[in-house]
Amino acid sequence: MFLILFILVGLALFASSIPEIIDLIGTRSKYGGCYKNERGRRHIVVCGHITYESVSHFLKDFLHEDREDVDVEVVFLHRAEPDLEFEGLLKRQHTRVKYFQGSLMNAMDLERAKVHEADACLVLANKYCPDPDAEDAANIMRVISIKNYSDDIRVIIQLMQYHNKAYLLNIPSWDWKQGDDVICLAELKLGFIAQSCLAPGFSTMMANLFAMRSFKTSPDMAAWQNDYLQGTGCEMYTETLSPTFTGMTFSQASELCFVKLKLLLLAIEVKPEDGGDPKISINPRRSKLPTNTVGFFIAQSAEEVKRAWFYCKACHEDVKDENLIKKCKCKHLANKTGATPATPFSAALSKPLLNIKNSVMAKEENGSKPVMNGRPTNKPADQQKNGKMEVGIADDQAKDFDFAKTEMKYDSTGMFHWTPARSIEDCILDRNQAAMTVLNGHVVVCLFADPDSPLIGLRNLVMPLRASNFHYHELKHVVIVGAVDYLRREWKTLQNLPKISVLNGSPLSRADLRAVNVNLCDMCVILSAKVPSNDDPTLADKEAILASLNIKAMTFGDIITNIESMGDSKDALNNMGDTTVKRPGPIYGTNVPMITELVNDSNVQFLDQDDDDDPDTELYLTQPFACGTAFAVSVLDSLMSTTYFNQNALTLIRSLITGGATPELEIILAEGAGLRGGYSTPDTLSHRDRCRVGQISLSDGPLATFGEGRKYQDLFVASLRNYGMLCIGLYRLRDAALTTVDATSKRYVITNPPFDFGLLPTDQVYVLLPFERKQSRFSFSETEV
Repeated sequence: MFLILFILVGLALFASSIPEIIDLIGTRSKYGGCYKNERGRRHIVVCGHITYESVSHFLKDFLHEDREDVDVEVVFLHRAEPDLEFEGLLKRQHTRVKYFQGSLMNAMDLERAKVHEADACLVLANKYCPDPDAEDAANIMRVISIKNYSDDIRVIIQLMQYHNKAYLLNIPSWDWKQGDDVICLAELKLGFIAQSCLAPGFSTMMANLFAMRSFKTSPDMAAWQNDYLQGTGCEMYTETLSPTFTGMTFSQASELCFVKLKLLLLAIEVKPEDGGDPKISINPRRSKLPTNTVGFFIAQSAEEVKRAWFYCKACHEDVKDENLIKKCKCKHLANKTGATPATPFSAALSKPLLNIKNSVMAKEENGSKPVMNGRPTNKPADQQKNGKMEVGIADDQAKDFDFAKTEMKYDSTGMFHWTPARSIEDCILDRNQAAMTVLNGHVVVCLFADPDSPLIGLRNLVMPLRASNFHYHELKHVVIVGAVDYLRREWKTLQNLPKISVLNGSPLSRADLRAVNVNLCDMCVILSAKVPSNDDPTLADKEAILASLNIKAMTFGDIITNIESMGDSKDALNNMGDTTVKRPGPIYGTNVPMITELVNDSNVQFLDQDDDDDPDTELYLTQPFACGTAFAVSVLDSLMSTTYFNQNALTLIRSLITGGATPELEIILAEGAGLRGGYSTPDTLSHRDRCRVGQISLSDGPLATFGEGRKYQDLFVASLRNYGMLCIGLYRLRDAALTTVDATSKRYVITNPPFDFGLLPTDQVYVLLPFERKQSRFSFSETEV
């Protein structure tokens, strides 16, 4: 009887709870639960700004078919449920993607996503947020929470502002040596634009190199589009060099790779003799390659790069077809293949690199200067200027210093030119003063900003132009046209950088633009610090587009036509194909070299009125981007995937575009006091010995003969052997029918052309130039459009 009563009471209580149970089951999110790694695959956790757009862009690059064996599951952790469009994307990728609803600040949610077992945690930023500092602060808090939960997990974070990088150094378990890394969008974006001031179009070349893209040429496309697309298919890879390369100089190894293996070797990993952290040395001179050296290549696929490991002189020296260079049975190579390389990379891993961060110093191993094969001499560097020692100090001057009499001309790391702090008032020009200053070969920065606009970090634009591997007389004067009230807030970071002037005016004022001789500049950069409106984001670029169209509509027929050559503004890269010294400048604004930063990719259609680009065309396929006249922060999205797979490639890119920023310098800048000056010692002066980006004209000069129907391989070998210059691409006139250098014609970028690619006299060549202690003995035309 008791049992019957007990069962009846239990049923009654259960029945009364059924509605509550149903309610609980019904409200449970389908994005709850825990991550279960059933296949034993690695997984990464992606968090931060998670939307359909950001996730689709990330997955498109991360899961690209060109990546070898990407057996990594992607787990998204976000507070909100995905919308219908986002759900559709998750279902299409359900075998490789998981989504969990939760907060990174909650340890329980981090446990559900198995963050402690993850290969890495990636934090995405909202590039279009109204308050970049608040966005950075929120993402840094997410990193603190992740590191507090699991201090040894690798974290890769996107940050908007450069000055916020300093806060990451305060996290005790943040360690770049263990793979933690930060992708600062402002630093990289402005660095790319700065390099385009030195070599127009270089920003496009580098952006295409770290994005995973497959090119498909078509007979229906114009010839220039096919040439450009072939270059977009190139990526950066690493591979251990075979024992055949041991003992060669870098130049010999690079020539062998290009001629025999059809690979472009850019840099090598160098292990210091004192056992310190490995460094990446870009186009080094004379240093011999040790056994198992890791090389950095530009190639179409990971499969191609394996040739560098398989190459055996005994077996492959007579092989004409590079595709036949496979693993041989030669004892000489077989003994090595089982050995563990002396680097963090497996010899079989030619897909983008993993692990270890390296300080990048593309620096020469030995200090002595090579004989440059009888290269013609222009004139020696000026030793005295205004009674002071010239900055380009020769070897014999660098041996003994009297510190009391020596000025501080470089920052304390020796990587950048430095000057004592100046007030902004000392650098402000009015329109009349600017017009009286004969500006030529300078950089004009058209800056749109309100007095309270977020800081964009102009230091990141100017510092690469002040790298110490330029001599002082080679530095391009930077003239900023914009609101002084905003620039006062930026000035603290610019006050120690030389050759900067400010015109308090409007980039839309033609009178202001004429005053700064915009038609005679080497590059006009159009930037906006204004916050995009939430009402209509497509209008975010309205000022930049109006300024671009305004300059293109200007005429300069009545402006200065004869420029006097000025000793301190003459650029040493301006004499090879000597077209820029005393150049009269273009007559029409369409000929002014220009690069416009866009917030919204789709607005690129408004920059060039003569292009045929469809509004839905991807940015990298549009004419302004291919020509290097437009740049958008969205191209940096690919860097998250690149950094996860290929951390050293990111370090290489950062070295090339920042002019040589080092971890030591970042610690100094984190103090908030700006650049510190330092005395020139043999040690700091040796830091100038690193290569830089340049652009050479084939219209005349020592390499002019190569423009007369010769092949790209001939130019590559001659430049490397005779001048130590590494050719990496071409900047070609879009209208190949033109036989003279005509500034009205648009050019486009060709990354790493095929060895048998025909050259034209109007071509310009992207090169990695070695540093010269004395004034350049021959010159380069960097500024032709």
